[in-house]
Amino acid sequence: MDERPYTVLSCAMSIDGYIASPAQEPLPLSNAADFDRVDAVRATCDAILVGAATVRRDQPRLLLRSPARRNERLVRGVPPSPIKVTVTGAGRLDASATFFAAGDTEKVVYCASAGVNEASERLGSVATVVDGGQHVSMHWISEDLYGRGVRRLMVEGGQSIHTQFLTGDLADELHLAVAPFFVGDLAARRFVSDGRFPWNPGRRGTLAEVRQLGDVALLRYALSQRFRAETLEEV
Repeated sequence: MDERPYTVLSCAMSIDGYIASPAQEPLPLSNAADFDRVDAVRATCDAILVGAATVRRDQPRLLLRSPARRNERLVRGVPPSPIKVTVTGAGRLDASATFFAAGDTEKVVYCASAGVNEASERLGSVATVVDGGQHVSMHWISEDLYGRGVRRLMVEGGQSIHTQFLTGDLADELHLAVAPFFVGDLAARRFVSDGRFPWNPGRRGTLAEVRQLGDVALLRYALSQRFRAETLEEV
């Protein structure tokens, strides 16, 4: 048995694969129906992981929107929203960022050893700071989260985090929400960067679901033998 959480990668992108504008500003990639779908997936998870750049740039709350889903989690004896997790090299995150300030759910910050002292000074009052070693490995983080009781992990990026999980063969399924427009500018950031990915012409992933959500198309891929074909909450 793999000693890591069942891992779902989630990303919204343009038709040509971009996740931000050339100025690295957020794009209107999702719609109300897709936001609700994401909320439903989050509700099934024990933790949500994003990169430090996402924490700074997008100011995500990462809290469940639906009162019914929050209540259902409470009935199950778990916090109303999943644990929030981020990864940083230098530890230069602002404790007042929405990631830390919104909600009273647990927050965990994995930091490279060189930045742990600064991260602890900045964030020790609002999060658990974990020394991830000289180079923070997503495989090591996955194992550590499993040891902390995380059995289902949702990864919401951005580019560097998604690339590391995929090239490390750590994803069990991938949810891609495709918005109906192009960005068409190499200065913009794509869903993933260059890397040696396990899925290629000789090893194809499995397209498990295609769903229309208004003007957004959801593509759901099975990327491991651990893929669970449970039915997600309909939206």
